Amino acid sequence: MARTTNSDTLPYVDSRYELGMLASQRVRDLNGGAEPVVDQGRDKLTVVALREIASGKLDVANVRHEFIQSYKETPIADNAEKSLEIESSDPELREIDAELENTLLDDSAIVPEDNSDDIPDADEE
Repeated sequence: MARTTNSDTLPYVDSRYELGMLASQRVRDLNGGAEPVVDQGRDKLTVVALREIASGKLDVANVRHEFIQSYKETPIADNAEKSLEIESSDPELREIDAELENTLLDDSAIVPEDNSDDIPDADEE
């Protein structure tokens, strides 16, 4: 197959929008180490993904499922679960944490210097 066109892929996808989504997911899979189902040659992964879809050798339903799973929200931990925040009883670590917090607060209070006195007024010349 010398050149893949939209019409080559339409039997396997519902729309050009879905084609873009599935091809992008397949490129991520190929970048992650998945084996191409068609000969890659010297083509870029985007072209390989489109050729795979057009060949009919790729399980489009599986790629569609992977795409949907990749955009689902991660579950939110409820209050009953243990907090991920580290609580330390080590006094040195608490001191370092307090010092870091004070430094961050001090840095946010710094106001840029006013250098308007260094610039001569037009009247002074």
